[in-house]
Parts: sequence; structure tokens; C-alpha cells
Amino acid sequence: MALNTTSQICPSVPGWLPAMLDDGAGALRSVAGPSLCKCLCKCTVIKHQFSGKTGLPPDSITSQPWSPGYEVKLSGYNLMQAMRFAVEEINNDSSLLPDVRLGYEMVDVCYVSNNVQPVLYFLAQEDNLLPIQEDYSNYVPRVVAVIGPENSESVTTVANFLSLFLLPQITYSAISDQLRDKQRFPALLRTTPSAKHHIEAMVQLMLHFRWNWISVLVSSDTYGRDNGQLLGDRLAGGDICIAFQETLPTLQPNQDMMPEDRQRLVSIVEKLQQSTARVVVVFSPDLTLYDFFREVLRQNFTGAVWIASESWAIDPVLHNLTGLHRTGTFLGITLQNVPIPGFNEFRVRGPQAGPTHQRSTCNQECDTCLNSTLSFNTILRLSGERVVYSVYSAVYAVAHALHSLLGCDHSACTKRVVYPWQLLEEIWKVNFTLLDHQISFDPQGDVALHLEIVQWQWDLSQNFFQSVASYSPLQGHLKDIQDISWHTVNNTIPVSMCSKRCQSGQKKKPVGIHTCCFECIDCPPGTFLNQTANEYDCQACPSNEWSHQSETSCFKRRLSFLEWHEAATIAVALLAALGFLSTLAILVIFWRHFETPMVRSAGGPMCFLMLTLLLVAYMVVPVYVGLPKVSTCLCRQALFPVCFTICISCIAVRSFQIVCVFKMASRFPRAYSYWVRYQGSYVSVAFITALKMVTVVISLLATGLNPTTRTDTDDPKIMIISCNPNYRNSLLFNTSLDLLLSVAGFSFAYMGKELPTNYNEAKFITFSMTFYFTSSVSLCTFMSVYDGVLVTIVDLLVTVFNLLAISLGYFGPKCYMILFYPERNTPAYFNSMIQGYTMRRD
Repeated sequence: MALNTTSQICPSVPGWLPAMLDDGAGALRSVAGPSLCKCLCKCTVIKHQFSGKTGLPPDSITSQPWSPGYEVKLSGYNLMQAMRFAVEEINNDSSLLPDVRLGYEMVDVCYVSNNVQPVLYFLAQEDNLLPIQEDYSNYVPRVVAVIGPENSESVTTVANFLSLFLLPQITYSAISDQLRDKQRFPALLRTTPSAKHHIEAMVQLMLHFRWNWISVLVSSDTYGRDNGQLLGDRLAGGDICIAFQETLPTLQPNQDMMPEDRQRLVSIVEKLQQSTARVVVVFSPDLTLYDFFREVLRQNFTGAVWIASESWAIDPVLHNLTGLHRTGTFLGITLQNVPIPGFNEFRVRGPQAGPTHQRSTCNQECDTCLNSTLSFNTILRLSGERVVYSVYSAVYAVAHALHSLLGCDHSACTKRVVYPWQLLEEIWKVNFTLLDHQISFDPQGDVALHLEIVQWQWDLSQNFFQSVASYSPLQGHLKDIQDISWHTVNNTIPVSMCSKRCQSGQKKKPVGIHTCCFECIDCPPGTFLNQTANEYDCQACPSNEWSHQSETSCFKRRLSFLEWHEAATIAVALLAALGFLSTLAILVIFWRHFETPMVRSAGGPMCFLMLTLLLVAYMVVPVYVGLPKVSTCLCRQALFPVCFTICISCIAVRSFQIVCVFKMASRFPRAYSYWVRYQGSYVSVAFITALKMVTVVISLLATGLNPTTRTDTDDPKIMIISCNPNYRNSLLFNTSLDLLLSVAGFSFAYMGKELPTNYNEAKFITFSMTFYFTSSVSLCTFMSVYDGVLVTIVDLLVTVFNLLAISLGYFGPKCYMILFYPERNTPAYFNSMIQGYTMRRD
């Protein structure tokens, strides 16, 4: 079995650590080809020349800038020791793989330059030959599993080879989402969450602190490009905008920075200085960042919040860069810290003495280069056992799969040939608990380990990488968020917003191309802002609702209509009651004196028609009060106008008839005879009534009977509910015929001013018709100026006054004569008055 992890002699963290199953001899056997160890030695020499140092102060953190070469060695050495520790722990465990010992072999990939040669070596057999076969189902390579490498670019290269043989490969820190493609990489698994979760943790961190204006820096390699693209896709159309994104020049090991690359760093830092974005997200391998942060310090760029990707989130050497704490607050996304019992002691244990071999193994070369591990223990411990646990769990995943494949019990395992594809199937099935954490692979081959947000601390009394929040890939959100020590005045949370958040009820007006840059404008009255639907436009309230300025919801408008408890309503109701009772009294008086000349001169039977309709009109008055309904609207728009028109038409026809009798009968006897013979007065009233009904039907068809509402122009919070949406025009249309009849009645009455006193009704009709005409015109004028319930109460008041004018103004004097001057209500008196009129006329 080959387990791949890291040995950190070369500038890159990843390394190869193949381990082999015992061939039956029961001894641990390390295998390393000469060319592989040659690579290790070469890289070591180059790094020593680059760093110019030979060691670090024992168990301390130097205040001087460190060379990146030592960090790479330290971090990689830590992971290599985790690999060794896991293998030895499993070999010493009697319950897991009893009677079977694991062997391992480590190779440094030299960042990315040494990928192909090791993978071919692992795939080869003991004779270092890799045969070309049609079917590799029964092929047994040198190793049966590979742990690593670290970065996504190297993993992709290696996985393309191993997947052809279905040789299990478990990487502990490559997070690229492309590696989730199991059609392309069927043999690849990971003991770390994918980049999707790392980026989601970043985004939720920024949303939590309301940072919506950020800068993004990415390395020019696959890691930077892919993660920068993922972040951009995640933020597309969201609440966070990228002010700008720049690519950092990426150096290869032992490569000096070119002048144009250095100038590019200067330009990037200058751009950061000029930007209003105070949050900087950096996706880059650690090796690229040393020169960048030196330039940041040189230009004295401070006050930023640096969000580190997992590649440098717990970088101890970068943390130790002199003056780095002045540049701002550092937050990193990294794996959860899982302490491994006994690992700290194992890590500082020197190489075990043993028989020398003419061919030193890679593991022995590494121990030789780092024979003073105590000097580095503090910095290794400060990094936390985060990625270390991923390596540790990867080895255990392979061990549990072997345990199942070999049918192991408590004492022994079946000795059999292990084919890589068989082991791969078992690895997919593993599900075990390791240090209180569940290890199993999801359908994409990932283990759902928790992530942590860590803050860099420079207080020697604290952990240099303090956990401030955690992220669960299964739940998909941040939790356990703790207080952060911001490197700001008064420890205030840094602000990184293109525009401040709008207040409640304010819409956003975009400024420029970024959705996070906007102006805040108050929503005007009558509109509201529904942020969930559209935060860039205020929506109009429904017709029956209203809102004040800067509102997020509307409230029901208060319906305004004439109510009984109002003083004006009570006053008008009393007047209507008075009119009704007086009209009823007149009806009784006229009924009792029906055969008298006074009643007959007033119209005879037509008087009872008028009085009855007046009573009906008075009874319709209450329908003006209260919430309008279809029935009340029908009475107001149909019944009352018809009744009132018939009354006026009777008065007008009666005036015309009196004039005809005294002035036109002698001049047009034939016409008068037709008038009398065919009941001209009743025919005229019927015709006018039919014409009125036609106008009422037209009005109802045009406006409908359902009550409608309209906004009070003086107070938009009030909705006026009425029977007619166009009340003013409807009133003019409905009263036009009545106005013509009143003018006609007035004219005929004026023509009969010289008639006998008992038949001279000019002054009473003139009073009634003039009052109606002037009141109607005044009402229309009033309605053109005012609106609301006031118009309704004035309309009702004018209506009652008009009814009173007819009841008391026309019939009142006749009742007075009947009751108080009965001697004038005789045929003899009326005949004498007619004879006197005739004599005067002759």
C-alpha cells in the first residue's frame, strides 16, 4: 500500500509517502528509488542557499523576518510526521489490521515539478517496469494507495494517472471543486471539505459583518484562478460586490522576482490604498505572499481586513513577518483543530537509531536534514493540528478499508493479494469514528470536516491562530461566532461598504456598474419598499391602502362616509323628520278636504301623487347615511331622483295648466279641448317621468351600482366611499332635467301672476323653483371646490331643503288657508274671484 503525504524538503508542502503491505516476512520495508532521493537532496541544497540560514533559536519565535524556505520545511515536516505517526500507531494497534504491518515511502513533489516521475514509480512493480496491458484488474503495482499531494494542480496531475488504474488516492488539502468530478477522477477522495464550503464560509463571514465591498487577490496558478472564479460566481447578483480583482505574480521555487513582477506588486498595493474596499480576500499559495506583504509594509498600507484562504490561513512564518500586525486584522479559513494525543511528543522525537543501509531512504534523508526538531516545535505547535488531522484520518481510512477487505478479526487478517480497485471500493464504504469525529466519504469523495475562522494574534500569551467561529459543511452556516479583536480605534468593526445600508423604506438607486454602490432615496407617500421583491423600486400601495414616506408596508385607509353619530347628520335627520311629519299632516288635511275648491285648485288628485312621492323622498333620506351598499345606492341614484322629478314636473304642469285655462283657452280653444280630453297634465307628467327614468338608467349603466372609493385629495389616508365614482358629473346629469322643469315652472308661474288670487300661485311656485335652482347650482359650485364627506352632507342638506321648499313652500300656504280661513275655501268665494278677474280683464 502506498500512502502519499508530504515531506517538506522542497519549497512545496506536498510530498509522497507510499507505504507497502508486508510481503509475509513481517518486517517494515521502505522502498525508494535513487532518482527520487536525488530530487530531495537537490531541493534541500537549493533551499539552504536561498535562505542563508542554518537554524532557528531553540523553541522560540524569532523577531526577525524568516525565510519562506524554513516555513515550507517546517509545515511539510509536520505533515510527514503525522503520516509516520499514523502508520506506527496503526502498526502498534492490535485491533486494527492485526498481524499486518503497513510500510510507507515518502517523496517530495518539489512544489509542482516532481509529479509524474513519482507516480510512475508507484505504479511500477518491483522491477521498476510499468507494463502496458489491456486489463489492469489483476495488476499489482508497487503500492496500493497514495496519500496526497497537497495542492490541486499536483493532485490533478497525479489523479489522471492513478484513476486509470483505480489506485486509491486520498488528498488532505486540495480543495478544488474540479476534483469532485468522479467521472474524471474515480479513484480520488479527500479528507477536507471542497472549495465550495471554504468560499461559503468566507461569504457568510462577510455577510455577518456586513462587508459588501471587497477586493480580491488571486495567484496566477490554477489554485488562484479557480477559487477566484468560484468566489465571483458565488457573489454574482448577491449582496457583496468585488471592487476589483488582481492577479499576484506567482513565483516558482528558487525563482527570483523579475522587475516587472515587483512593479506589479507595487501597482496592486497602490490600488488597494486608493480603493474604498477595506476587506481583501487572498487566494494564493503561501510562497507568493512573502514579497507581497513586504510591499504592503513598505507602502504602509494599514486598516484592512485580510481574509486568508486555507493555503496560508495558519502560515506561521508569514505571521512572524515584522510589523505585519500593523496592516490590519487577519482572518483565515482553515480546518478544525483536532488534537491528536501523543503527536507532539512523537514530532520532536529524533530519528530512530538502526542499521545503516547503503541506499538511504527518503525518510532517512528527511530525518537527517531536520535532526534538531526541538528547535521548531513551538512554531509547529502554533499552527495547530488542523491539516495534520486530515493526513492522520486519511491513513486511518486506508487502514479501515484494508481491515474490511482482508476480513480481519480481533487477532488476524487473511493473507491475500490486494488489488487497488478492491481497496478503492472499501474506502468508499468506510464509516468510523476517529478522535470523536465521524469519517466517511460523501458521493463526491469528501469528508465533511468542520472549518474554522481563525484570527491571527500577536499576543505571545495567546494562541497565534485563535478560533473565532466555525462552519459546518452539513448545515452550511457559521456558528459559535465569538468576539474579534479588531486592529482598529476603540476596537470597532471595520466598515467596508461602497454605500451605507439604506434605512427602512428607502429604495436603492444604482450608481455605476456595481449593485453595492447606490444612493438611498425615500419612498414617497402612497408607496412602500418590499426588499424581498425589489429593493430598487418603490411599489404603489393598493387603492384601499396608504403609506407615509419611507414605509415598508401600507396600512388600510380609513373609509369616510356619512355616519349617524355626527352632529351634521343628526341635524339633517331632524329636518327630514320634520318635513316627513309636516308632509304627512298636509296629506291628511288634503284628504279630509278633498272636495273643497282649495284642494282642487292646487291640483286635485295630482296633489296626492306629489305628497305621496314627497313622503317617499323623505324616507329615502336615511340611505345617505352609513356605509354605501348596492341597495342604498339604488335608492339614492334611482328612486329619489325619480320621485323628486315627478314632484317638480307636477308643479310645472300645474302652472302651465292654470295659464292655459285663463289665458290660452279663448285663444286656442281647440288645443285646450285636446289637452282636457286627453288628460294632458297626466300625459305630460308621464312623459317627463319616462324621460327621467331613461336618464337614470343611462347613469346607472355608466357608473354602476357598486360603491366605489376615491382618495380624499386633502388627506390621502382617507378613502371616500360613495355610490358614484364621478359624483359631480353624475349630479349635473341627473339634475339637468329637474333644472329645466324648475325654470319652466317658474316661467309659467310668472306668466300667471295676474290670475285670481286663489289661482295665483306664482309667488309660491317661484319660491320653490327658485330655491331649487339656486341650491342645485350652489351645490355644483361647492362640489367643484370641496370634496369628501362634506360634499355628501351638503348634498343631503340641500336635498332636504328642496323637499321642505315643496312641502311647506307650495302646500303650506294652502293648508294655512284651509285651516284658518275656511270661508275662502268655498265655491262661492272662488267664483267671485273668477268674476272679478274677468271684469278687470274686460
